[in-house]
Amino acid sequence: MDQIDRALIVATQAGLPLVPRPYAQIAEQLGIAEAAVMARLQGLLDSGMIRRIGAVPNHYAIGWTANGMTVWDVVDERVDELGALVGALPFVTHCYRRPRALPAWPYNLFAMVHGSSRDECSSKAEEIRVLLGAACRANDILYSTKILKKTGLRIGA
Repeated sequence: MDQIDRALIVATQAGLPLVPRPYAQIAEQLGIAEAAVMARLQGLLDSGMIRRIGAVPNHYAIGWTANGMTVWDVVDERVDELGALVGALPFVTHCYRRPRALPAWPYNLFAMVHGSSRDECSSKAEEIRVLLGAACRANDILYSTKILKKTGLRIGA
């Protein structure tokens, strides 16, 4: 990573500017061409230095006021296979495997679902349960009770 890549990360880490041509604005700020901004971002993605560029909607503003982290006790032999299927569901926004903390916490697969009500989240959880079938031994839904500030890693200028 050179100085321009670092400056590009600093310029974009809090989000792209909300203008018709965000890459052009960043390019002007950094004193490089718009095409160079896009090429460098692609290079950072390809190298793994950044993981993604994407929109992060405010789910409360779009009507998703119920937020449930579904947790699943899935047999270890199938958790990776089934986790990939759960993560591909259109209503799952986050899906990952985590170690169990036995005996109190048997869950090893987590999938976040959002809805306009807890009933809607429960319905989505039921779809996941059907998909997991007999490989699922237990599950629960943990509902959000407050909004936490969510940000990724930030580097200084």
